[in-house]
Amino acid sequence: MKLKAELSLAYKTEKEAEAVVKSVSPDNINVPLGLKVKTARKSCDLWTLVLCEKSLETFIATLDDFLACVSIAEKAFETINSNNKGSSIK
Repeated sequence: MKLKAELSLAYKTEKEAEAVVKSVSPDNINVPLGLKVKTARKSCDLWTLVLCEKSLETFIATLDDFLACVSIAEKAFETINSNNKGSSIK
């Protein structure tokens, strides 16, 4: 079984997209055999490719984990920005 997902998330600025990419990329280094996750920034967008030759459950768990990490990064940046009175990520 080969499963593939391509995700694109749009951000307001390139800096914000890059910050999220850097936040989630360490999780993509030592993935199990049969699983591949690549994340990059293209302009103000985060692009992720997930390839899975394992089970559907592994595929879904990988996507769920990735999106949970993105959500945590976004919440952290929202908190930072609100504490800086709405300034953008530097």
